[in-house]
Amino acid sequence: MITQTDFRTGDNVKVYTKIREGEKTRTQIFQGTVLSIKGRGENKSFKVLKNVGDVQVERIWHVGNPNVDKVEVVGKMKQKVRRAKLNYLRA
Repeated sequence: MITQTDFRTGDNVKVYTKIREGEKTRTQIFQGTVLSIKGRGENKSFKVLKNVGDVQVERIWHVGNPNVDKVEVVGKMKQKVRRAKLNYLRA
């Protein structure tokens, strides 16, 4: 189970997700910036933004999701983040 103390809004994270293809399972890594953390307890979710060339990809994960293997913090935001939702990074 992932807790909010592991990462904060603005951190650069790697999300390790289990993907099932037929009978085999593999781990896929999604690396990006945490845009927002929402909810409490089992209802908590977080949104990650990834830049792929000229395209931006957003994905939302729930904290209690059994397919999320782990969340690794790659880097912290250089400055203190003063907002709960970093929607201005989408532009």
